[in-house]
Amino acid sequence: MLSVNTDECPQEDTAQARWERRSQRPLLVLAVAFAVAYAVPIVDDSTSPAVGRACQVVEWCVWGAFTADYLIRLRLAPERMAFVRTHWLDLCAVALPLLQPLRLLRLVSTLLLVGRRARMASQVRLTTYVAGAVLVLLVFGSLAVLSVERNAPEGNIRTLGDAMWWSFTTMTTVGYGDLAPTTGVGRLLAVGLMLSGIALLGVVTANIAAWFIARFEREDLEGQRQSQAIRALTQEVRALRAEVAELRQADAGSKELTTGLQGAGPHAGRLSPPR
Repeated sequence: MLSVNTDECPQEDTAQARWERRSQRPLLVLAVAFAVAYAVPIVDDSTSPAVGRACQVVEWCVWGAFTADYLIRLRLAPERMAFVRTHWLDLCAVALPLLQPLRLLRLVSTLLLVGRRARMASQVRLTTYVAGAVLVLLVFGSLAVLSVERNAPEGNIRTLGDAMWWSFTTMTTVGYGDLAPTTGVGRLLAVGLMLSGIALLGVVTANIAAWFIARFEREDLEGQRQSQAIRALTQEVRALRAEVAELRQADAGSKELTTGLQGAGPHAGRLSPPR
């Protein structure tokens, strides 16, 4: 459902890129407002109809902002058909609430778009992304299943605590079976949480494995660099020893020559007179 981009390459400075950078934080603030408006009627089912209508208005206004953002990005895109092809998930998320005006569909669509926009932030790291995804799935999965199971005739998920416990056991694929959805929508939510939990577990496992592999590779590279340095030092020491040996031989030769000259005496170079 969500994706992350850890590429550190700078984005192209186009009108679309500038709009995406400027609208990133406002859309995240709107997403938080949407989350609050979605959660209030579910957590407190005794809210007045006026509060419920106000929350629905906030939800649709936030959704309108996301839709306007998609249309603006589409208009600013250098190649619109290519934008539609590469951002098909955004298009599906925009059209999803229009198919059936359900609050659950608006929730799923908003999560899709928030995830797509968070992908564009270069400062997002995989660990933060996974932790945020787990938190979002846990909280909103609990709220969603509580909204559909609370009034079910045979349902046993009646409180937010029950829903949180069920979501946690479902995401971790433990599944104690003490709590279970009974409605069709609730079971679809269970399937989604199971798949999401497995996917996140795979991401965490792959991240840990990649960390260990990278660490081992760094250690291997460091060992190779140390071995190369030791070999280079060994060659330098051998070269220095050869130079020292040559200097000693030259010094010994010069000493022998000097000693021979000194032993010949002052008349060593003169010729003896004829008799």
